[in-house]
Amino acid sequence: MSGEDPLANATRAADDLYQLRDTYFPQNPDDKIAKLQTHSDLALNLLDSIPPEERKLPMQRATYEYLRGKILDVFSDYRKEAEDHLSKAVKLNPSLADAWLCLGNCIWKKGDLSAAKNCFTLALSKVIVCTENQTELVEESIQHAKAAIALDVKDGNSWYNLGNACLTSFFVTGAWDHSKLRQSLKAYQNAEKDERMESNPDLYFNCATVNKYLENYERALTGFEAAAVKDPGLKATEEVQKIVYLLDKIDNLLIKEGDQLILLEPFYRHVDFSWKGKIYQFNSIRVDFIEQVLVNGKALSPQQAVHSSIFAQHKP
Repeated sequence: MSGEDPLANATRAADDLYQLRDTYFPQNPDDKIAKLQTHSDLALNLLDSIPPEERKLPMQRATYEYLRGKILDVFSDYRKEAEDHLSKAVKLNPSLADAWLCLGNCIWKKGDLSAAKNCFTLALSKVIVCTENQTELVEESIQHAKAAIALDVKDGNSWYNLGNACLTSFFVTGAWDHSKLRQSLKAYQNAEKDERMESNPDLYFNCATVNKYLENYERALTGFEAAAVKDPGLKATEEVQKIVYLLDKIDNLLIKEGDQLILLEPFYRHVDFSWKGKIYQFNSIRVDFIEQVLVNGKALSPQQAVHSSIFAQHKP
């Protein structure tokens, strides 16, 4: 509409572009890149059509730079031009939380994790939400997802949303309640039953992430490999390499049969499977702090423990 704010139109175009990125998964990944490029060019043209006098104020200029950077950053690889525009946006308006978030995502792609973390921290500082409210919002999203499932129990997308909500709830409530992880895993498994979800790489990545944390290593490896095939930009192949590295380290640990273990609030699991011709068979004991385990009355040595972290796939 002619009377509508040009920046509002550009904002909607950028949102539509990201909606395309998150929902379009053709068999050939090159088709997705080509389509994103086409829609990205259209969004940039719309942005450039805004008269200079309508984007000269600092707030207008900040929004313009943010949108331009966001549109350029829609691809899975790092784009310096995107970083430059997003950097200008946060300088013009340091309170623009979405710009800090996009800048962090952009910088993360080039491997500068420290700078990316700083951007994410600044983004969070601009959005003041207390833990109680955040927990309530997550629980509300779980109820909405369950309501959608009740309307169509075979809808894979609704099950996928429930899985994401339960996984988020796990982190928000302190990352200790494994029942939330199991609920998330069950939801993802139901989502996989819907053929329409077969082309969604994020489903396989997030499901694999849950399996990794639950130490279902074989399922995690299979899931990450499937995600890597569907979307190489997810870096799921790196997750496979991390798990294999972790398993190889655990396989070589030096705790002998007959050693006396004292365990404080452990998570115990027997691991027994083969991957790429190698057999992994060991008893796994996971704790939040290494001080919770004593071997023969003594603290663990560096050769007897492996440190590991969990990261879920995030797309702003």
